[in-house]
Amino acid sequence: MDLLLTDEEKMLRHTAREFLEAECPTTLVREMETDAKGYPPLLWRKVAELGWQGMALPEKYGGQDLPLVYVGLILQEAGRALVPLPLHSTVAAALTIASEGTEAQRQAVLPAVAGGESVLTWAFTEEDPRFLSETIRTHAVGDGEHFVINGRKLFVDNFVAADQCLVACRTAPASQGLGGLSLFLVDTASPGLSQIPLVTLAKDKQSEVVFDNVRVSRSSLIGPLHHGGPIIERMLERATVLLCAQMLGATRKDAEMAIEYAKYRVAFGQPIGAFQSIQHLCADMIMWIDGGELLTYEALWKMDQGLRASVEVSQAKAFCNEKCEAVVRLSQMVHGGIGFMMEFDLHLWFRRVSAWTMRLGTSFEHRARIAHALIDSPGRVILGRSVPVEAEA
Repeated sequence: MDLLLTDEEKMLRHTAREFLEAECPTTLVREMETDAKGYPPLLWRKVAELGWQGMALPEKYGGQDLPLVYVGLILQEAGRALVPLPLHSTVAAALTIASEGTEAQRQAVLPAVAGGESVLTWAFTEEDPRFLSETIRTHAVGDGEHFVINGRKLFVDNFVAADQCLVACRTAPASQGLGGLSLFLVDTASPGLSQIPLVTLAKDKQSEVVFDNVRVSRSSLIGPLHHGGPIIERMLERATVLLCAQMLGATRKDAEMAIEYAKYRVAFGQPIGAFQSIQHLCADMIMWIDGGELLTYEALWKMDQGLRASVEVSQAKAFCNEKCEAVVRLSQMVHGGIGFMMEFDLHLWFRRVSAWTMRLGTSFEHRARIAHALIDSPGRVILGRSVPVEAEA
């Protein structure tokens, strides 16, 4: 794995940053916090012209067929600018359809996504917020050529703006592992489907979505019936590592603001950056961000190579949950009282990073996944090497 960006990757990052600095001032971010849909359609079309929505989608559906690392770079810059676009939810859902959907589903959905004509999202979380198969109680029952869905989903990103939503449902009794789950592509305008806006720390668009006898055709099933668990797991892993990239972009910008402030804020006759305590805070911030990037891009690289990356994804999210939150808190400390003023922009990054750390799995959940991989009965997996218990005795 080459940790350094290629010239092409550097150019992509530079172009994305320049574009967003020109098109996404903080005034737009604040404006979209009170907007009904939470994003500006004109900017959505502009990023479609740059190919962002379809960057990793196959060329035959209007995409560019580029690696996930490129998508990570785009979402990192999107996080840096706090761009109010449903990019993360759309990309995560579209990649699932591209890899697991039927040809008819791909033809029907992906060209519109790549062209900026469609917004997608996905729904998994319910009352029990853990990302485990047994927490899914929304159920789909077969009825001739249709399924009827009933249940409730929480914290669905950008549902108010989405045209279609990937919904994890229980279609058979829970069994060991991921059995009994299925994934459906549901039109958000379907009869019986309603949403309740949820007020979040980030002030973005999250919804409680209620399914009341929502009928969907059998052709909307993604993957095999009762065996959609592995598909859902892969979707959540991609969404998680891309969220890490987005978090890191926002966190680095927040840290840069603190470091710049420390250079010019004078106290006791000298810049506060001259004090060792402030210097150590700034050094910690950069070390933690760099560490998060290494873990995140290792996971993205393994996915691009077609390798299992569950442990790497959980390593990245567990680390970013704690260290990104620590960085934005330290940035507030460096800024002092001004950092807590609503008129000052710093809180925009603080609120979003803090909210993102609570999504797609807590540090405890991801540590449990890592531990399960390290201690896997009847053998033990140590750094990817399976060691029989007898060999350790």
